[in-house]
Amino acid sequence: MTAGQRLTGSLIPLDEALTALLDGLEPVAPRELPIAETLGSVSAGVSLLGPIPVNDFAVTDGWALCARDLVGASSYSPFPLTGPPVWIEAGDRMPNGSDCVVDSALVELSGSMFQVLGEALPGQGVRRAGSDIGEGGLTIAAGRRLRALDLMLARATGLGKLALRRPRLRLINIPAVAGHTVTAQLIAESARTAGADVICSQANGRDASSVAKALTGERCDLIVTVGGTGVGHTDATVEALTRNGRLIAHGVALQPGRTTALCTIDDTPVIALAGAPDQALAAWWTLVLPVLDRLSGHLQRTKTLPLARKISSGVGIADIALLRESEGAWMPLAIGDLSLAHIVRADAWLAVPGSSEGFAAGTPVDAHMLRG
Repeated sequence: MTAGQRLTGSLIPLDEALTALLDGLEPVAPRELPIAETLGSVSAGVSLLGPIPVNDFAVTDGWALCARDLVGASSYSPFPLTGPPVWIEAGDRMPNGSDCVVDSALVELSGSMFQVLGEALPGQGVRRAGSDIGEGGLTIAAGRRLRALDLMLARATGLGKLALRRPRLRLINIPAVAGHTVTAQLIAESARTAGADVICSQANGRDASSVAKALTGERCDLIVTVGGTGVGHTDATVEALTRNGRLIAHGVALQPGRTTALCTIDDTPVIALAGAPDQALAAWWTLVLPVLDRLSGHLQRTKTLPLARKISSGVGIADIALLRESEGAWMPLAIGDLSLAHIVRADAWLAVPGSSEGFAAGTPVDAHMLRG
């Protein structure tokens, strides 16, 4: 029996692998950061106290007047003003006693007297106090990624910092024989997009001692390695994991991504990804992201649509299917064997459970979004 066959025979089911990783795992403690550093992070629950805006302000340029005084005004029956009106520009606070902004063409100077040539409605050209956020305020819900709009609203309410949960992820690249680092860079950028603080490092070599040394370092919430998870003569990541911690499994019933390994080091989960981009991404979606979501409290987004055509899968292995949204349905692009072209074109992914032979056309499925 070859080494590859030994690995295949010991595959841990995907759901068991995820359960083992999440067992006892709690969200990290919230911390506050300056607003400029929070975009894309996961909110820990932020209260935005109103009212916003605090005062009425003009949204157009014109004359600030009281609509009630202008009832009946027209070009045939101008309304004379007792004094000169106040000119106001967009963004200016409305003067006391005024509730509308009248276009410049409707106010004229006749001799020494100003007169208005038309009526106006209360609130015309005005943004009312509390119209954006009322007296009770609102909350950016915990578990939601902070968007640029959230940051703008927070600044408008006078906040300088926001509370968030941002796990610390240590990414260790096990250098490929050819020296490529594209997969490690992909995972690092994906982790930052997921709201993690990412600390990148690289083992000095592919041997077990070099990898084991790289696994030691400052404390973090999650360790991810990239490369060296196979059974080739230069693959020593799993041996290094067994030296440093408790190995949960080497080999997950996941296609692609079979050679993924799981471990804990001092209660910190470790997920060892293969060096190939498709295998690393499959394990990233199904194992690493759920762990990051648990640590950050993020609520993962799925979308339910019927399948445009059937998906066939072998029993015993969880197959990753890539999907593209088309005319209100999920169109399968690939399953199990994922090319980079398919990955780039996909809108969502779906893990077909190892207990299933697939899904018939028309079956509604919950897919994890890759965009938006």
